Amino acid sequence: MADAPVFEDLMSTWASGPMLSIALTLGAFMVAQWLFARFGRPLWMPPVLIAALLLAAVVAASGLGFEKYSQGAAWLTALLGPTTVALGVPLYQQMHHIRALWKPILATLPVAASLAAVYALGIAWMMGASPLVLASLAPKSVTAPIAMGIAEQLGGSVSLTLGGLLITGVLASLFVDWAARWLNIQDDRIIGFALGLNGHAIGTARAFEISPTAGAFASLGMGLTGVFTALLLPFAFQLWLPAP
Repeated sequence: MADAPVFEDLMSTWASGPMLSIALTLGAFMVAQWLFARFGRPLWMPPVLIAALLLAAVVAASGLGFEKYSQGAAWLTALLGPTTVALGVPLYQQMHHIRALWKPILATLPVAASLAAVYALGIAWMMGASPLVLASLAPKSVTAPIAMGIAEQLGGSVSLTLGGLLITGVLASLFVDWAARWLNIQDDRIIGFALGLNGHAIGTARAFEISPTAGAFASLGMGLTGVFTALLLPFAFQLWLPAP
């Protein structure tokens, strides 16, 4: 029993720093990867969704609390900045595809990226959503590092945006896969580009499971959608919903 206070002090010290949050996050993702493979890699339950559910359960059951976990996980959040800059790498690597297919890309990207925001905003607006909810849902089809910055710029909730990102990525992976089968689309370039454009990182991970070509075009779609949305969405949103 004499060791109990020492153990409690050790746990308190560990929980006060970032190590506990980082360990819980990485541990949840590793367990999620194992479960994902164990259950046959289901499209409806990607590792990131499993990890999020596991992590939420552990944080709630342990009494750690979201605020304390979020403070510790700030180190991981800080890595999203370099990740955003790193999106330039797949864009550079796919420059030959952009040059070869610039006409279909130019015709597809603005329409698809705009619709990805418009339909969500339209549905939420008709249901009476508040400006905060609308601002949070607007960047739901953009990869997380860029979406978080857009949500903050529009005055939305980053937590709500991340929830929307998770749901969007899972559903996009499901529906693109089903639509490709229904429409008999077998070109990995089209499937990959659609996954990256609509499903951001989760869709891109699914595309790499299909083929390297699909993954490359998903990276291209994800990167271009992020750039397009970051440049135009804040301006368009303020025109449509001016700040009070």
